[in-house]
Amino acid sequence: MIKSAAKTGPERNKPETSSQLAYNHELIILFLTLLSFVRNKKATRAFVGDSCLLQPSWLQTTIFIVAQKTGEFKIYEIFILPSICTNQLSCDFMLKLRVRILLRKKRSSVDNSIDKKILKSCSKFCRHIFQSKKSETCRSKSLSVNRHSLSEFELDKMHEECGVFGVFGHPEASNLAYLGLYALQHRGQESAGICSADGRQMYVEKAMGLVADIFSEKRLKKLPGHIAIGHNRYSTAGSSILKNVQPIIANFSLGTLALAHNGNLVNADELKKILEEEGAIFQSTSDSEVIVHLIAHAKGNSFYDRIIEALKKVSGAYSLLILTETEMIAVRDPYGVRPLCIGQVDGAYVIASETCALDLISAKYIRDVEPGEMVIINEHGLKSQQALVSTKKAFCIFEFIYFSRPDSYIFGGQNVNELRKEFGRQLARESSIEADLVIPVPDSGVPAALGFSEESGIPFDFGLIRNHYIGRTFIEPKQNIRHFGVKIKLNPVKKLLEGKRIVVIDDSIVRGTTSKKIVKMLREIGGAKEVHLRISSPPTIMPCYYGIDTPTRQELIASNHDIEETRKYVTADSLAYLSLEGLTKIVPDSQNYCTACFDNIYPISFPGEHLEQLELFFK
Repeated sequence: MIKSAAKTGPERNKPETSSQLAYNHELIILFLTLLSFVRNKKATRAFVGDSCLLQPSWLQTTIFIVAQKTGEFKIYEIFILPSICTNQLSCDFMLKLRVRILLRKKRSSVDNSIDKKILKSCSKFCRHIFQSKKSETCRSKSLSVNRHSLSEFELDKMHEECGVFGVFGHPEASNLAYLGLYALQHRGQESAGICSADGRQMYVEKAMGLVADIFSEKRLKKLPGHIAIGHNRYSTAGSSILKNVQPIIANFSLGTLALAHNGNLVNADELKKILEEEGAIFQSTSDSEVIVHLIAHAKGNSFYDRIIEALKKVSGAYSLLILTETEMIAVRDPYGVRPLCIGQVDGAYVIASETCALDLISAKYIRDVEPGEMVIINEHGLKSQQALVSTKKAFCIFEFIYFSRPDSYIFGGQNVNELRKEFGRQLARESSIEADLVIPVPDSGVPAALGFSEESGIPFDFGLIRNHYIGRTFIEPKQNIRHFGVKIKLNPVKKLLEGKRIVVIDDSIVRGTTSKKIVKMLREIGGAKEVHLRISSPPTIMPCYYGIDTPTRQELIASNHDIEETRKYVTADSLAYLSLEGLTKIVPDSQNYCTACFDNIYPISFPGEHLEQLELFFK
């Protein structure tokens, strides 16, 4: 139903001069769809929320529909992402569409008058759009600058939302936590925090930014004690605020606790509503705070019983570190979605999201925290118990494809780099082609490109050079620079590419915008004769709800377009993905992995209302 109002990629690949008109047309379709939904579902109120330009390639529009069903009101959120990219648009432009349609509860005999109110509002809405177009194009070309919070290269990737690290029994616990977070920086770059304890009280330091920028020597001295937990966070726009930075600290009847969470709870909204009705006051918008309140409200005899009782109520993915004044506790969800491992250094125990963090502090890897396991570390040593029943494993397969560092060993000691190289070899077996050179899209495409080169016999080289030092904020000159969002990160080596047939290896295609610009850049600047795009994962057709910042289904180009349409959109001479069968053949015990982003089979069920939202959205 909503699909027709939100076409992206090849279907909307029109000249820039017509893009605004296309957007207006989509909004009219959107309102007609809204009108139909309101009438069919007998809604009592509906309105369109603010639309804002989040990056130069798309707008986000949200419709809130409050429909009456069996005497209850339900709220549905639908994200409409029309493609309206033009060179005139800027990231600081806010459309501010405040259209509200108020439908009072009336009998069916007055349906016509209700329809007239909606159509009248629709007319005003469309006029507002055309007026906004005029004001938008009258920008100053000399006085203003366009400040990007994220490059286009970063926005066209999926992001892991966080990483955790903990130390128990070391005199420099906070320093080790700092180094651990530094090694896990790839799992979250928006904010970081460390909480330490000395057996009597707890200390916390946290801020927005990168680990190295936040924690100076002076700041680390404010974190004494032999226990510490740390957290890196990546957040979506709107939730990147200090109050959401972890670890979360709370006082309750049994003392003080700090919590660091990697993952996402799919029933957080329902639990939060129940807790608020019971008097809970939330200080953040993070779903992690729900776990803290559940522990505080639990009735168990011991602190461990309270944690177990709380976690039995939540659904989703979580790798947790919990700190008290005297001990550290690690818990992993029954499906084991996110990685979590145990290490040891100088007699101290270490818990980390990935083994690369253990390597930096010379800690020895012991084992993974098992799905559903609770690990308790205190002055008596390490104790383990199966806190939650684990009937099915669902390790995130994207950890191997993109998220984890290549030098890490995850999910039972599997090396990420070796699996990525094998993905490339399998990709070459499935879709080899005559070419002169294999090049990766750095950095995540490097191992697969090496594997592809080894299997196909085509020479490997670095035809794209990545700038690692631009940070996450930069200023773009007003004078248009072609492919600027990608060129700020990548630049082709012309002497290496000129006149050659190139195979470009990347780990995934999300929206397709970056792939398109890379292909064009390789031709126009690099001088490549042919550009063949090979992807070392299957088409990403569904978003993730288990702790990854994933675009909505409407944005995922493979969700709405077949391979040939995508090839035309990215302008490659050929395009091929690694098959799902090929991927699962390489990963050991493939039945233990979540592949929902590729096959729409979600291992963790959603609560009733959230499931209804998904069903409505996917129609």
